[in-house]
Amino acid sequence: MQPFTERVVTIIRSIPSGKVMTYGQIAACAGSPRAARQVVRILHSMSASQQLPWHRVVNKQGEIALGDADSAEEQRWRLEEEGIEFTLDQRIPLERYHFEPDPPAEG
Repeated sequence: MQPFTERVVTIIRSIPSGKVMTYGQIAACAGSPRAARQVVRILHSMSASQQLPWHRVVNKQGEIALGDADSAEEQRWRLEEEGIEFTLDQRIPLERYHFEPDPPAEG
């Protein structure tokens, strides 16, 4: 696994129940702020094999970004099961549910 991919997987695994991160935020935390699309690809290809909490990752507007209606419905259901509430315009209030991981240790 490439170092960036390893960092992304570690970050996604660290998102606690009831919190979310954005694709871009994960990319930035992993050291490549412009790699949000790469985070999408990693989630798509590795969520099952790495048992990632994929449902805790949303777009920068706090929206579910999955195009497939069944997958989007499953993501919303999983998030609501964790206590996340959506606004009337179907967004997650990031100011309330946003997760900020601890910075990596220097050394």
